[in-house]
Amino acid sequence: MLNTMHSALRRLDLNLLPVFDAVYRHGSVSLAADELAMSTSALSHALSRLRTALNDPLFYREGHRMCPSVYASQLAPAVASALSSLNLQLTPQPKFDPAASTDCLQIAITDFTAFTIFPTLISRLQRDAPGLRFELRYLPHSPALTELLAGEVDLALGFSAPGDAKQPELDEISWLKDEYVVISNPGRAQLTFDDYLAARHLIVTPWNERQGVLDLQLAQMGHTRQVTIKTPSMLSAPFIVAESDLLMALPRLAAERIAQTAGVTIFELPFSVPPFEVKIYSHKRSGKRGATDWLKELLLTLAISGAE
Repeated sequence: MLNTMHSALRRLDLNLLPVFDAVYRHGSVSLAADELAMSTSALSHALSRLRTALNDPLFYREGHRMCPSVYASQLAPAVASALSSLNLQLTPQPKFDPAASTDCLQIAITDFTAFTIFPTLISRLQRDAPGLRFELRYLPHSPALTELLAGEVDLALGFSAPGDAKQPELDEISWLKDEYVVISNPGRAQLTFDDYLAARHLIVTPWNERQGVLDLQLAQMGHTRQVTIKTPSMLSAPFIVAESDLLMALPRLAAERIAQTAGVTIFELPFSVPPFEVKIYSHKRSGKRGATDWLKELLLTLAISGAE
């Protein structure tokens, strides 16, 4: 079957359209040639080729002016609009300038990332990128593949679970690693492994997951813990712990911030588990590549500062 898609464009040298547009606007071959940095003979040759391709005289001389034919007058607005649109769309994207940017970035987060990183991030951005704006969305699942593919979010800051498969459509950066610790009410003096197993626990499950890293590790060791409360939000959890006998395991960075306001005591986790890890996910074909690349570099710097 004959492919007729764009048949008119395929038989036309599109470089001739700026020639048509310039002659139409100036009504002069010499002025059009000056604008396009061409010789008058080269422009006249191009105009001759266009006349042949379109089977129309396009312009005729009236005194010192090139006047358009009826067809050229009808064609001119469409050509001008198409050239303007193409020129706008094909202009190379300017290098991202954080100091001047007013971009709005959609970022998928959890309570942990909002609590531990964003206060420091916003403080830094007040100096380096005061016009940059954010819309924070709770991460519905990790790594938010569907949302990133659909362009609904520009970045996702997600937990990395053991065995997570890497998604070929996404760029992922190991962003923040931290050790787990345990918080308790201030009345507890020590926390042994037996104490941990005998206690009741509060756990934060942002995606209502059935088992977390700690429960999987305990199961491999032949143990379980008594979970009294599961909650998707970290906001109220430390205050519940401070007023009860419950224990809560969480990354040290968050625990140290919480201890300043919630009146809890921090203990080492009395068994070994893989470190807590958060990754930065972005789509490889992001439409805001300059802004997201710059922000990822800044987030990496803040993660290093936070770990220290």
